[in-house]
Amino acid sequence: MDLLQGLNDAQREAVTATEGFVRVIAGAGSGKTRALSHRFAFLVNELGILPGNILCVTFTNKSANEMRQRIRRLTGDNDTGYINTFHGFCVSVLQEDSHAVQYPKSFLVLDNGDIDAMLQIIYEERGLTLRDMTFANARDMIEIQKLSKRPDYYRDLIALPLDILREKYEQASSAEDIIFFGYLYQQKKCFGLDYNDLIKFSLYIFEEFPELRLKWQQRLEYIMIDEFQDIDGLQYQLMEVLCGYHKNLFIVGDPDQTIYTWRGASVRYLLDFDKAFPNVKTILMTENYRSTPEILAAANSLIDKNRLRVKKSLLPTLPSGEPVRCCFADNQAAEAKYLADTVQELHKRGVPYREIAVLYRAHYVTRALEEALIEAKLPYTIYSGVQFFDRMEIKDALSYLRLIAYRDDLSFRRIANVPKRNLGKRRMAFLQEKAEEKGCSLWQALTENLDDPIFKGTGAQRFAALIEDFSRSTEERPVSELLAAVLDESGYETMLRTEGSQERLDNLAELKQSVYEYETTCGEEVTLPHYLNHIALFTNADTGDPGDRMRLMTVHAAKGLEFPYVFLCGMNEGVFPSRKVRSLTAMEEERRLAFVALTRAKKGLFLSEADGRNFDGSPRYPSRFLLDIDPHLLEFVQPPDAGLLEEAREAIEASLRLLPEDEASLSLPVGQRVRHFLFGEGTILGEDRDKGAHIIQFDAMETPRMISFRVKLERL
Repeated sequence: MDLLQGLNDAQREAVTATEGFVRVIAGAGSGKTRALSHRFAFLVNELGILPGNILCVTFTNKSANEMRQRIRRLTGDNDTGYINTFHGFCVSVLQEDSHAVQYPKSFLVLDNGDIDAMLQIIYEERGLTLRDMTFANARDMIEIQKLSKRPDYYRDLIALPLDILREKYEQASSAEDIIFFGYLYQQKKCFGLDYNDLIKFSLYIFEEFPELRLKWQQRLEYIMIDEFQDIDGLQYQLMEVLCGYHKNLFIVGDPDQTIYTWRGASVRYLLDFDKAFPNVKTILMTENYRSTPEILAAANSLIDKNRLRVKKSLLPTLPSGEPVRCCFADNQAAEAKYLADTVQELHKRGVPYREIAVLYRAHYVTRALEEALIEAKLPYTIYSGVQFFDRMEIKDALSYLRLIAYRDDLSFRRIANVPKRNLGKRRMAFLQEKAEEKGCSLWQALTENLDDPIFKGTGAQRFAALIEDFSRSTEERPVSELLAAVLDESGYETMLRTEGSQERLDNLAELKQSVYEYETTCGEEVTLPHYLNHIALFTNADTGDPGDRMRLMTVHAAKGLEFPYVFLCGMNEGVFPSRKVRSLTAMEEERRLAFVALTRAKKGLFLSEADGRNFDGSPRYPSRFLLDIDPHLLEFVQPPDAGLLEEAREAIEASLRLLPEDEASLSLPVGQRVRHFLFGEGTILGEDRDKGAHIIQFDAMETPRMISFRVKLERL
């Protein structure tokens, strides 16, 4: 197979530029995945590089799976090296070198459900309630602590004995400290690592053990990173370490699609790559194979208004198509009706519903829309309700597998009494007490106390025998077979049949199918721990809803996807861009997000907004992003009102004058002394980010005041 055949000049250059530091600026729809997979195959087939010496990083498991399949087709080899997310690669590092952090190879990768189960234990033990902190806020707090406030936490997690961590937890008094140290204790107890830990622990190993660092550096002769605009500080550090020996680093990204700065991503890593590394070769890929010239012209016109970018325009390769349509509706109901009517028109033309996506900035936009779709009897699915791997029956099934593999407390608590085995609160409290006395797991406490009278008349004996039997046969049985057998023999599926839960049974059938497909596409023997770590790394974006339904989703959820027809609705000031935008830098990110939305469309693009009034009675203005697009590139459903447009432009201009360059300049630390031009001197007590205001106690006032970020305060 000629791997260079059918590639354009820029793609060919990217594939053959194998040595040194290479940066590819690849526009939306420019065939970067094709270039990456062909480059991997070129290294293997033409240069003779072993797949196990190549690391290819993607940002979702879905992308990694797609990349593996493409490469397998190109190389004809089941060995596809390390094609992973950053977190997935770190799992490989830790499984191989876990001894360096005194962890077993069978550590647990924790997802949000596991973290919530740990929080539940902590809240019960220390008498906390959701009034103290919701689980979602607790998870965010733990992440902030780990990333910024206590960045060295991992050293405690590695070095401190379990009883010292327990002590720290018991001595903590504030809700924040109780939750944080309680979580570290629970983590250590079951050798569980969350996403932050995976990278932190890997960096620790590379920092503290030069021989292990050198082993991995020498092994990874070529490193390729996709979606480089999404990389965060820790991932960047990891990359720097890994390429330190062979110095072969190939990155692909698009600064115009940086939309995750709130998660730590920075467009600067991509823009300044040539300043950070020597002799960087930069390749521009601008030929677009996805969208019609009309769609690209609108997208180019929009993104050109950003300052922080590499100047480039997407070049069309497809023939001309339909104009980009824009609807200025009288109100939200009229906007929703326009959308429903247009969808019906498309469907009459032979367009399946599944080829249509409706995108929006935030979920609350869908209320009027859903009403119109239901009224018109149009089939749709919202692409982020309860996702597949978060469903109760799926979590239960995976907990059975985890208990078989790891004997961990979280899985035990979840399924010991599912289906009912008479192992309720009293007996679980008994096991908890025994486990604490002996410093062992709940599973061990159960197996050592099966003869205790408290378990008479329960299903404890049968449950223990079931798990032990399956544990002994994990080596000989494929995971798909093991899963089917445990769901049958445990009585779990019988319980669902008795309840008449057909939907849940269908979900379990889907899970079995997905395990089987994973086994057949993996290209190597899949062990139970291997599968469990793979599944724990799944994100919401990796699951979808099949069938002939149009899909409704946020623009963030649509990143990396494409659809023949795209509707982008709710294009109003305060909606898109969001009213939470507090700086010019953040406004540029919003515009990049709008650009991502436009470039999801292949054949047809429909933009809409709704006039009228907001909840507070203020007028609704069209989004500045609609006004950013040259009006000659749009076909208006009805001509917009010239007076309204003028009014909107004035309001937008006024708001821009009030925006600072970036948010860092807004934030003042607690305790900072300041001077207000009228209220005089005062002290910063805190801030409310949602409202965009500091909370200040002025010396001359009895009570604190909320002062908008927009007002200039003199630091003292």
